Amino acid sequence: MRQIWVVLRREYLERVKTKGFIIGTIAIPLLMIGLMALNIFIAVQAAGSDRELVLVDFTGRIGEEVAGRLGELGYDIEVAGRETNLEELDRQVIEDDLEGYLVLDDLTLSEGLFAYRAKDSPGSTRVALFESAVNDVALENYLATISTGESLRSLIEGGRLEFESVVEVEDQEEAEVARVSGMAFGFGGAMFLYIAMLLYGTFVLRSVLDEKRNRVVEVVVSSISPWRLLLGKVLGVGSMGLTQMGIWLACAGLLLLVAAPMVATQIPGADLARIAEFVPGPGVILLLAVFFLLGYFLYASLFAAVGAMCATEEEAGQVQFPLIMLLIIPFVLQSATLGGGSMKWMDWVALFPFFSPIMMFPRAVEGAVPWWMIGLSMVFMAAAVVGTSWVAGRIYRVGILMQGKRPTLPELMRWIREA
Repeated sequence: MRQIWVVLRREYLERVKTKGFIIGTIAIPLLMIGLMALNIFIAVQAAGSDRELVLVDFTGRIGEEVAGRLGELGYDIEVAGRETNLEELDRQVIEDDLEGYLVLDDLTLSEGLFAYRAKDSPGSTRVALFESAVNDVALENYLATISTGESLRSLIEGGRLEFESVVEVEDQEEAEVARVSGMAFGFGGAMFLYIAMLLYGTFVLRSVLDEKRNRVVEVVVSSISPWRLLLGKVLGVGSMGLTQMGIWLACAGLLLLVAAPMVATQIPGADLARIAEFVPGPGVILLLAVFFLLGYFLYASLFAAVGAMCATEEEAGQVQFPLIMLLIIPFVLQSATLGGGSMKWMDWVALFPFFSPIMMFPRAVEGAVPWWMIGLSMVFMAAAVVGTSWVAGRIYRVGILMQGKRPTLPELMRWIREA
């Protein structure tokens, strides 16, 4: 164990001290926090700007309703009638006593045309909000002359699809929140596992290649057995990965803790308690960590074997292609079900150990598979870790000292039998 610990410590410290680790693990999250803080600051400043507007209603029919729509968007609207002096309003705008004002007239009723008078041109977002509010009300007013009924507003908006589950649940709203949250975090977790296993597996491969290319391994194996060296490398890179994940999760938690309340205050009608319902619990985080560890050990040993049998990065790039496909295929299959497609045969495909991290984790989070399938996938993955480690260890024992031509498949089989 002491020899394994020495290799683990060396691999870990060598990587966490590099500029790449510092930039990727610390600087990038800090940059994201800074950008988020800047966006929040700008949003707060924009929200604090003068949103008091005057709405001059020459139609005498739709002013109050348009003001109500804009009020829901955070504007403080004062409705003025036909007797309003526009020159006086222009003077207030020029003297910065008023930000601007809207003018509705007969053309608004017939063609949806209206004016916004101010010193500065409104941004595209504000234009879209104003046009949506005014045109919707004008269209409703026009259609009201030929149609009546409570369904008019819904018809104008284009209707709405409402999902109704055939399975009875005590609280349909809570079930829908759990489904949406599970789908979002499940797919996000699958993407994270895909990137993490590919990234850290490549780290292991390059570590083996560097030592083999520099002939350092010839000195190292004189004092430590190859399988202990392999295990130390895998554990060292894995520890570095867990450190990186911990820092990223801490940064994400900080962002959520600080940014969510501030953002919620800027969104009219936003409920912070409702936002919190979509945050995954500790059980989901623990499940993600389990799938990450099993998936990492499964692929890291194979990437180490690829590094041991190759002499250059070009050769390694060709040989590792099948391993990369083992990660791409389940990710593509999982993406096919993102829209809610139900293909039960994929649940059984997700039991395949090399596909389980990316395909079974989202299903577990969404509650789409029974608990025994989740447990069975973990058992299969653990057994696959043992099997791949045994095969990779034998390839590593022989290949780490081999130089020259890349071995053929029959030679690899001979290494496994004779190692």
